[in-house]
Amino acid sequence: MYIHSVEVLDKRFKMGEGAGSDATHTNPQYSYAVCVLKTDTAVQGIGLAFTLGAGNDLVCKAIQYLSVKLVGTEIEELMADFGTTYRTLADEPSLRWLGPHKGVVHLALAAIVNACFDLWAKARQVPLWKLLLDLSPEALVNTLDLSYLEDELTREQAIQLLTEQYKTRECRNAVLTTGYKGYDTSVGWFNFSDALIVEKTKQALDKGFTAFKLKVGSDDPLRDLRRAALIRQTAGDAATIMLDANQKWNVPQALDICQRLGSINPYWIEEPTHPDDVFGHRAIAQAIAPFKVATGEHIPNKVIFKNFLQAKAMDFCQVDVVRVGGVSEFLAISLLSKKFNVPVLPHVGDMGQIHQHLVLFNHIGMGHENLFLEHIPHLRPYFMHPANIVGGYYQVPQEAGSSSDLKI
Repeated sequence: MYIHSVEVLDKRFKMGEGAGSDATHTNPQYSYAVCVLKTDTAVQGIGLAFTLGAGNDLVCKAIQYLSVKLVGTEIEELMADFGTTYRTLADEPSLRWLGPHKGVVHLALAAIVNACFDLWAKARQVPLWKLLLDLSPEALVNTLDLSYLEDELTREQAIQLLTEQYKTRECRNAVLTTGYKGYDTSVGWFNFSDALIVEKTKQALDKGFTAFKLKVGSDDPLRDLRRAALIRQTAGDAATIMLDANQKWNVPQALDICQRLGSINPYWIEEPTHPDDVFGHRAIAQAIAPFKVATGEHIPNKVIFKNFLQAKAMDFCQVDVVRVGGVSEFLAISLLSKKFNVPVLPHVGDMGQIHQHLVLFNHIGMGHENLFLEHIPHLRPYFMHPANIVGGYYQVPQEAGSSSDLKI
């Protein structure tokens, strides 16, 4: 199956009644820069990169520049040594200067890489999770670029880790029957009224969710405390509640407010300060323990993730496959996190469509803990095969590919 051309689509979606809002992004427009790999058949590879509207066209333009080298390649040959191709694309000399490995060009790389993995799974007529599980450790590592990680994770160590986990896969296959537990972010958007937060929490409880996330970071910390208490009162003491500041606070503010938010017993406090501030996150994590710090949705690449892990600056890794360099870099970061014994709970800029595959592989194939995956339902009507949540659990996708096809 040969790639004969690439189409790029700029898809933007309106959000309603305050959905998607947080303390930093108060009026978002969920958007995808879409890479479409067209083949000599009717099968197409679809890859997504997530943005918030303005600037989506820049990512689309970068996809056009970067994807030229894929035209004429056969998908099995391409993926047999995809790690080499990945590094070539990431280090394209005239565009690397714009990053390197971050920003617009790296988002473009995410869309391209995700399209390659989607096409590969479709060519083999299997869901992405099964494609990854069917690969040998060596074949999987061949799809990764581990450059700049060698001080912590070499190719040989990655293969050994996967080989060791292969021996115990059978005891983790139960997730393919139960599905993967979800948590609901849509109950607590920043611009929601107090009454709407209570209403949405009750609706989520009725749907079987037992874990919820609230956006914090208000100019008045008392507003955050009040709203967090509302969710706790509505959901009950047994519920799992996460708090997300979306980078709003400086370190002194975070140290003060996180301590006070501990009164509602949060499972984690997410992005408490600037996403590049490794030592700031470490200081916060040390100060608020035993409460945990989660971060990663805006960490741009595997090297900075390595630094966070080395510094013990994150308790939960929230790498997002449509924000870093696609499936390949997501898997490299997941392996690195496994080595550091840090759970991977992705941020879902893809609305959980691709990540529902990746968390299955992370659990079965890498031995990551089976915890839960964020659920954001707002773009569900736009997908050909939207994630299916039953009783608060992601059902295991059965369609070939990565569940990225849009109704376009």
